[in-house]
Amino acid sequence: MEQINEMAENFKLLGDKTRLTMMALLKERALCVCDIVDLLETSQPNASQHLRKLKSAGLVNETRKGQWIYYSLNIEDKPYIQAILGYIPSLKEKIDQLKNDC
Repeated sequence: MEQINEMAENFKLLGDKTRLTMMALLKERALCVCDIVDLLETSQPNASQHLRKLKSAGLVNETRKGQWIYYSLNIEDKPYIQAILGYIPSLKEKIDQLKNDC
């Protein structure tokens, strides 16, 4: 029953378009908050709030590199999330156009 509760909470998190898009972006590669802000055309506080929720659920990891924090997926033990992300269109072209000002 605990696993079903965890899955339900994760599905609720991914029911938000912004968080689902973030997961799709992170499926391609690790990104810093400034990259995500640029790609989603949103504010830094908004992006950080969504990333905090994803991190709290254990769906993303954060790694510090100098003054920047990079986010990456943490779904190796969640095949149901991997399956969902398999159906999401690739955003690789959008990421490739990124200037990487971080």
